[in-house]
Amino acid sequence: MNSPISSAAQDNLNASVAVFAENLSVTYATRTSLLGRFRHSALKDISFSINKGETFGVMGRNGCGKSTLLRILAGIYKHDKGKLQFAGINNRSLLALGLGFDGELSGRDNALVSLMLQGIKKKEAKKLIPEIQEFSELGDFFDQPVRTYSSGMRSRLGFSVGVKGETDLLLIDEVLSVGDQHFKKKAEDVLLQRINGEQTVVFVSHSAGQVKKLCKRAIWIEQGTVAASGNTRRVAKKYQDFMDSL
Repeated sequence: MNSPISSAAQDNLNASVAVFAENLSVTYATRTSLLGRFRHSALKDISFSINKGETFGVMGRNGCGKSTLLRILAGIYKHDKGKLQFAGINNRSLLALGLGFDGELSGRDNALVSLMLQGIKKKEAKKLIPEIQEFSELGDFFDQPVRTYSSGMRSRLGFSVGVKGETDLLLIDEVLSVGDQHFKKKAEDVLLQRINGEQTVVFVSHSAGQVKKLCKRAIWIEQGTVAASGNTRRVAKKYQDFMDSL
């Protein structure tokens, strides 16, 4: 169960910690037959802490549990076991390809709705729309239904809304893995600026190179467990050596 950090739990933390996770575990069960069930442990005893204003990296290959962890942090999924607590986090925004957009609404309307879901008043949200339109570089497509967008266009819209809005915890799931190199570079530059700001960011990617560019600390998840954690360069080297050995 997600909850604010209690006074008792404060003993485990210091004033700089925004997110504290201890032994998080998630198991999925699906029916395979009338009496049979298949159980899959997506996450097993995941532990970490994220400092306020930090850009924290999560790396690992596809299917390792990265996206499941991010959706737990976003409050979309619930963990089965373990502790997850937040301090000073009043709202969270998850940027993932295709997540949360209404395909029948235009990019403009989706941006407005997304900002309001972050707790921004409609009047203030409308003032941010021109900045989002310009940053997303969608041109006339900004007023077209999102169902007509490519994955790269959805990524640009989602990222633009996330970085222009006001959210305490920004969760980014592989959105820099699609789209043209120009926008990827612009997005990375914005995230680098955020590192020195007050916003807390969790950046998930299968690319060790991207995580190294943006994060000083990271974890590597392999088959649902933390294979390495700490300094990003050290973690990335272990991850890359593992990938090279496959």
